[in-house]
Formats: sequence, C-alpha cells, structure tokens
Amino acid sequence: MKHIKDDRLRRFVAAVFAKASSSTHEADMIAKRLVDSNLMGHDSHGVVRVTSYIGWLGEGKIRPNMHVKVVAEADGFAILDGQGGYGQVLGGEAMAIAIAKARKTGVALVALKHAHHLGRIGDWAEACAAEGCASIHFVNVVHAGGLVAPWGGRERRMSTNPFCCAMPIEGREPIVLDFATSKVAEGKVQVARNKGIDLPPGCVVDGKGKPSLDPNDLYGPPPGALAPFGDHKGYGLAFFCDLLAGALSGGGCNHDGHPNVGTVHNNMLSIVIDLRRLGDASAIDSEARQFVDWMKKCKPVEAGGEVLAPGEPERRTRADRLARGIPLDDNTIAQMQDAARKVGVATAEIDALVA
Repeated sequence: MKHIKDDRLRRFVAAVFAKASSSTHEADMIAKRLVDSNLMGHDSHGVVRVTSYIGWLGEGKIRPNMHVKVVAEADGFAILDGQGGYGQVLGGEAMAIAIAKARKTGVALVALKHAHHLGRIGDWAEACAAEGCASIHFVNVVHAGGLVAPWGGRERRMSTNPFCCAMPIEGREPIVLDFATSKVAEGKVQVARNKGIDLPPGCVVDGKGKPSLDPNDLYGPPPGALAPFGDHKGYGLAFFCDLLAGALSGGGCNHDGHPNVGTVHNNMLSIVIDLRRLGDASAIDSEARQFVDWMKKCKPVEAGGEVLAPGEPERRTRADRLARGIPLDDNTIAQMQDAARKVGVATAEIDALVA
C-alpha cells in the first residue's frame, strides 16, 4: 500500500479526465468527488473507478460535458434527464434545483434519470444539509442483468441500489446515513480483488449459488451475485429503491426488457426538506441535538468503546487520511496510470503520482 496526499491524487485524476474530453469544470468535479470518497473511507466509490470510467468512455457509454435537462417541473417537483453524463456533475446540478425548490415550497421531490454513476450518494445528502435541508435519496443502478440476487434467489436481478438520508444540526456536522442495499458495494469487491484479499462471509455467491469469499467469483465465469444486506429486510428496501428511483423518474427499473443493455445508469429520487419552512426550526434542531447526544451516551458493549452517530466513522477516516494520505494498493495505482496513458496524459504527470 502507498499513501498519496489528496491534493496530488486530485490533480492526477483531473488531468486524466481533462485529456479525456471533459471540460476543466467537469474534470475537477469528477476528481473532487472520487477523491473525497476515498477520504471518507468509501474506496469503492473512489479513484478505483477511474479505469472503468475511461473504459466506458472509450466504448461510448459515457457522454462528457452533459448537464441536466428539465423534462417536467412545477414549484415542488422536477423530473431531470442526465443524458448519460458524469454523475459527479449531474448530481450537484440536481441538488441545486431541489434545494431551490425546497426553499419555495418547504418540500421538493426531484427525480434524476439517465445519470452515469452518481458516485457516493452521501455527497448529495451533504450538499442538502449544508443548505439547512434534510433529505432522503433512493437510487437504482440499471444495467444488463444487475448484480444482486433477491432474498431466496441465486440469480442477478437488482443492483446495489443505494439508500441515503441526512439531517443537518446547527453548529455540528450533519448526521448522514449512506449505504448500498447489497451486503457490500460492487466497488468493494473490486478493491478486494485488487488487493488480493478475501471478502467477508455472506457477501457473494458464485455462479452455482454457493457462498464464496473469493471476489473473483462475482465476475465468473460463470458470474455470481452479491447478496442483499439484512436478509429479507435489505432485499425489501432494495426492491423499493428500484421502484421509486426507476419507475418514478422514468429511467426504468431492472428487468430483462429494459433498453439500457450494455451500459450503467443511475436513477435517483430525492426528497429535500427545508427545515426553516416547517415552523420552529430551532425546536427541530434542539430535538435532533438531544436525540444524538442521548444515543452517544449509551454505554458501549466493550470497555473503551463508543457509540457513534451515522457519518462519524467517515469523518474520522477523512481526518486521518487528510493527515496521512489516501492508501492505495499497487494494482489500483497501476490501473490508474494505464488509464492516464491511454488518454495521453504526459509521462511526467503519470510518474508524479507516486514520486
């Protein structure tokens, strides 16, 4: 493992996408969101994605320099089309629209369809919280065959279908819950494969439906599947992420008749609530503050342990990685450098990543 400072990694990633036809703004946004995911400990949504993005771009599966297109809207809602562009740009544009609408009506519902990989969904919840808004986000991932088996099944039917929500608290970091409804995100399987390590038990079944610890068994041949978290409960939440994000946005759910074969699109349904429009915002804030403090006062199971609020582990990881650098395995670094060569990044810039 090598530890690379976040600013160096951000410059490298931005240089890759600038060479790959993205505007300066788009390249910077992709780099910021990917590196921030690594800083928060979500390596599955970080720079490990550079190689796949560049591969998909070369195959015509991502459209650079796209912006959200308004399909339908009223004061309190909007349907937006991402037109197959980078989710790191489209997600921010969608949240700006949602926040502006929530300012007018108190609550806004915004559905974004046809965005290429939206990355860490916590980014979008945090953007809302920074503006004093609570938010809830249902996301599906539509591509050929999915990745996740339904509870009781052995074949791929859904994808990792993230769920996220956040609550701002005045003077404190927001409370943020962000997780894939699969036992692990597919990107974590990629990270484990690059590191040459086993997966935790219960994450993957192989192509015969047998439990496996080997990350390669997800990809086959024959391909295996991810398992839903929490057995039937996680499966039920994943089910509704597909329905709400896919059907209501118009981007579609996972099924064998979906036309989105051969590429990957996210659809996201976001509910954004301006707390200042709900009445006594200070009372809401006080209640949230007391609740969080009450939870954190709980006696830990283990001596010296601590009860954490959602989002605290990520912020602690961020502080550590800002100080020590972001840990990357040699395979991920080599793959990123290969992607940089393919798009024509200068050799000196490539070598500088680990200089």
